[in-house]
Amino acid sequence: MIEKYFHLEELGTSVKQELIGGFTTFITMSYIIIVNPKILEAAGIPFGPSMVATILTAFVGTFALGIYANRPFAIAPYMGENAFIAFTVVKVLGYSWQTALGAIFISGAIFTLITLLKIRTWLANSIPESLKISFAVGIGLFLTFIGLNDTGIVTLGVAGAPVHVGNFGDVKVILAIVSFLIIVVLMIKKINGSIIVGIISVTLLGIILKVVEMPKSVFSLPPDMSEIFLKLDIKGALTWGFFAVILTVLVTDFVDTLGTLLGVGYKAGLMDKDGNLPEIEKPMLCDALSTVVGSLFGTTTAGIYIESAAGIEAGARSGLSAIFTSLLFLLALFFAPFFTIIPSFAYGSALIVVGIL
Repeated sequence: MIEKYFHLEELGTSVKQELIGGFTTFITMSYIIIVNPKILEAAGIPFGPSMVATILTAFVGTFALGIYANRPFAIAPYMGENAFIAFTVVKVLGYSWQTALGAIFISGAIFTLITLLKIRTWLANSIPESLKISFAVGIGLFLTFIGLNDTGIVTLGVAGAPVHVGNFGDVKVILAIVSFLIIVVLMIKKINGSIIVGIISVTLLGIILKVVEMPKSVFSLPPDMSEIFLKLDIKGALTWGFFAVILTVLVTDFVDTLGTLLGVGYKAGLMDKDGNLPEIEKPMLCDALSTVVGSLFGTTTAGIYIESAAGIEAGARSGLSAIFTSLLFLLALFFAPFFTIIPSFAYGSALIVVGIL
């Protein structure tokens, strides 16, 4: 029944392959569980409830995408948009986080409407194929850069020199290179789960070498999210002064989602002979509704994650991998400390490999 619903044979995949792909996607984007609430904390949104909102948004959005769109993509609150809300809308412009969430809800509702009217589909299919391919190339370069920065192989510099070479004597950088080599060697030998093996192996080495801290506990009950649940101020966002914020969120989300969707679609080999992603409106609708749901939970704009490419490279081809990813997010509600031990230098090396491919 599962194989038939998700068209596994038709897509050239299997339950095992989808499980590995789903787990890989989750591992490479699990940082959002901690990073998103950390950023939103600057806006005054409490960390604990914000973490729950982040996880629930990722679960609902990714699960819906897997079931409805049957695509190997994952959804979670976007990086970039969260910083814009926290540091610009709240810190600089002086609006409350409740009003900011109201703007997120409105932009999500508009997105849902233009998706249902197939305006987003028309725009996506109007883009020349060469430009769509460039999205995939750009995503690869971006993933590689993120990975290089996460591993410490390069570090951010100043305006005159945007990046600097990292400290290759640092144990973390050495472990990142080891992880990279493990993944590459296993891929050459065509061993399934090479990315996961590389990440877990180096995480364990990091624990042994005491550069990765073990959490005090593995299990934890989810914090109460009543402080932020349904606390958005939609009326406060419906002012002319707030129009620019809504427009900025809308345009940024549109560009982010479209570029990621087309880029990872090419990586997964899901494009048709005309270079279009069949039924693209389905993942777009899931993306739009995730933003609406996320604002109700108490978090910022959600969308399809570029890290989905890591799961695709590990073998994910159907929505079943998205289901596995979503269930892992749900588990993270109770095992958040466990998932936070995976260091950036471990998953960063995986992003470098995926970006190069």
